[in-house]
Amino acid sequence: MTGFEMFWPLLAHVLLVYILYGLLGLRRGKAVREGRMKKSGYRENRDEPPECLFVKNSLANQFELPVLFYACCILLYITEADNLVAVVLAWLFVILRYAHAYVHVTTNDLRSRSPLFAAGFGVLGAMWAWLAGWMMFS
Repeated sequence: MTGFEMFWPLLAHVLLVYILYGLLGLRRGKAVREGRMKKSGYRENRDEPPECLFVKNSLANQFELPVLFYACCILLYITEADNLVAVVLAWLFVILRYAHAYVHVTTNDLRSRSPLFAAGFGVLGAMWAWLAGWMMFS
């Protein structure tokens, strides 16, 4: 390992955030061009079209649970607990975030989205448990 493997999943998640911002801009622009929303309507943002709202909500979701992911990754790196197990868990979390975001911005089906969120929640819990175990037993 080169020592920076823990940061690649972080960068992959940052890419997801940028993708969602781009998608939100495209969908909002389309809504304005089609006359379904006025540009000024985004100031208070009370009547956002559903296809835009789904992306906006998915984007907001990337700044909730993933904040704990970033903190955990940095702590894993600092404590030198960023071994293969930690890196695999980090990648799994990010893959689940991509899948969750995909469902969120397409069908927004809770029957699909909720299990993906729960799986990511569990993986992140495993990352924190790995960190705690590493600190207790190292």
